[in-house]
Amino acid sequence: MVLPRFAGIRPATVLPCASTADVVAAVSEARRAGRPVAVRGGGHCFAGRSSTTGTVIDVSPLTGVRADGDRVVVGAGTRLAELYDRLAAHGRTVPAGCGATVGIAGLTLGGGLGILGRRHGLTCDSLLAATVVLADGTVTEAGDDLLWALRGGGAPGVVTSLTFRTVPAPDSTAFRLTFPAPAAADVLDAWQHALPELDEAYAPSLVITAPPLSVTVFGAAPGPAAVDHLIRLIAVRPSTDERQHGTHHATKQWLAGDGDIGHAYLRSEFFRQAVPAAELIDRLNTDHRPGEQRELDFNPWGGAYNRVPADATAFPHRDARFLLKQTATVGAGERPGPWLESSYAITHPYGTGGAYPNFPEPDLPPEAYSLGNTDRLRRIHASHDPDRMFT
Repeated sequence: MVLPRFAGIRPATVLPCASTADVVAAVSEARRAGRPVAVRGGGHCFAGRSSTTGTVIDVSPLTGVRADGDRVVVGAGTRLAELYDRLAAHGRTVPAGCGATVGIAGLTLGGGLGILGRRHGLTCDSLLAATVVLADGTVTEAGDDLLWALRGGGAPGVVTSLTFRTVPAPDSTAFRLTFPAPAAADVLDAWQHALPELDEAYAPSLVITAPPLSVTVFGAAPGPAAVDHLIRLIAVRPSTDERQHGTHHATKQWLAGDGDIGHAYLRSEFFRQAVPAAELIDRLNTDHRPGEQRELDFNPWGGAYNRVPADATAFPHRDARFLLKQTATVGAGERPGPWLESSYAITHPYGTGGAYPNFPEPDLPPEAYSLGNTDRLRRIHASHDPDRMFT
């Protein structure tokens, strides 16, 4: 799925691949053409890295889900809706997001957060094996350094298959709570300080948008009583309170968004400490630019996310309390106003300096995504892709 912001970028060639052999042939053709190469898994990329004026190697036809006990082998073009549908019949799942159209390969290569993350970690933490076609056409089963890199550090080649460890799919209560706009700063403050107290089975995200100013806490909890407990911690009475208790599969479907991203420009960062709520909300809610929609999207961290050492996988962001994505969405052909950078300037002094790989920004240096793992990741990519065909 090409985001509207990058719809004008037209490739010279699109090479659809439904098998590993197709990928080998596509890589060979791309090398002969000598054009820039982008790999498209079927989901989306905020930075447009699945688009190019050169050759697109499109693995979206390479789908398939094969469950075997506590493992599942997934084609690189598979999207989350298909994966969840197939695993639900076995009472199993993979810790990942709620977006039905998100591609499993790109999600894993950039980390992968979701409502089971605080219990079971990132999607990439469940990755056990992968098949990769390298720039010289070699098909390899990832091991040692390469598998380490694929767990949140991108791929120096084209991934065609991924094997995950699955977990039991728990019943839970999906919820969506809206709060009065005047209480936005109070809700944000309470949400930030409540996270360390919450059991790992909680997955409460917070989204604040403007205009008009809207405050929503949503996600999954172990049961209705757990949602009541969360409301008590926030200490603001919700304006609306929607809940649905059911299977993990039903929870995912209930929480899934519409997938409409639009012309989005964003900044992301991880945080170990609270950001100044009142100042942030005041900036969000003033000097509105016609046609610009603003969003503060807070994702809870902690728990299993943090139990993995920073150097155990390529994904280094293991000591944060939460992740914040700040987004300005504008009309076609327009650029955001000053809000995005000024809001980021408010929060940045409190951040870790690390950005989420699955919320990429076109001009951000690699060090922001991989922090202390950058040098090792560069060496691995250079050894497998010396001509930087995919790097």
